[in-house]
Amino acid sequence: MQPFTEHNATDIVVASLAESGSERFRQIMTSAISHLHAIVREVEPTTAEWMTAIDFLTRTGQICDEKRQEFILLSDVLGVSMLVDAVNHRRPSGATESTVLGPFHVPDAPASPVGANISHGPGGEPVLVRGTVYDTDGRPIGGATLDVWQTSADGFYDVQDDRQAPMNLRGVFRTNEDGRFWFRTIKPASYPIPTDGPVGEILAAMGRSEMRPAHIHFIVGAPGHESVTTHLFVEGDPYLESDAVFGVKETLIAPFTKRDDPGQAADLQIGNPFYLLEWDFGLARIGDAG
Repeated sequence: MQPFTEHNATDIVVASLAESGSERFRQIMTSAISHLHAIVREVEPTTAEWMTAIDFLTRTGQICDEKRQEFILLSDVLGVSMLVDAVNHRRPSGATESTVLGPFHVPDAPASPVGANISHGPGGEPVLVRGTVYDTDGRPIGGATLDVWQTSADGFYDVQDDRQAPMNLRGVFRTNEDGRFWFRTIKPASYPIPTDGPVGEILAAMGRSEMRPAHIHFIVGAPGHESVTTHLFVEGDPYLESDAVFGVKETLIAPFTKRDDPGQAADLQIGNPFYLLEWDFGLARIGDAG
């Protein structure tokens, strides 16, 4: 039996993967083991420090439930989510840039007719969102879908806030034959990511802000095209430079233009004054390289 020492530990553990049936699994685990062992050799954690790390991961899992995913939040604040996104979405010119999904997406949001209001509660400054979905050659895409979600005016998603109706500020829209869409909502707010769990502890230890700049989430897709998961960030938000999850990109900062037009507001069945957000999304065809 070969003795297990600090010098040969990595070789022995990697060799134990030899019978794995998946080459990709062996590649991933070899890298994970090698990097984890390298961290241990570099920082030489005490046994107590290693147990603190294990306790942190244990509590991260324990706080997860059907409404909260603390591991996604951990991935986000360590910049891993954005790095994974970057290596998986090298998009061609004309395609909208992607950013993190975040932990508050809910599948199967209700299908909504074009022009619907996704805000189902009091409060908030009204916003009209409209635009067109194009391919990278500038051709409009009819029948594209836009899965939309956002916070309330006080910075909470419906799944965090029992005061909100289920599926508040969520909707799935489909573009018309000209690729156009529009819907009504309220202006989103800057908000802190949840800090009452292990991720909050590590953020505090890093001395970092827990704030995210105000934004609206979108997943935009169409048959034959690569879907894009992205945000539109409110121009001028004070947290654009310090997003807790590193999700801001210059091309995704959007002007929310204030309009005071009672006649147009009445036609749109929206409160006055209101904000106008006009934005076009570009989708790459499947197989197009960035």
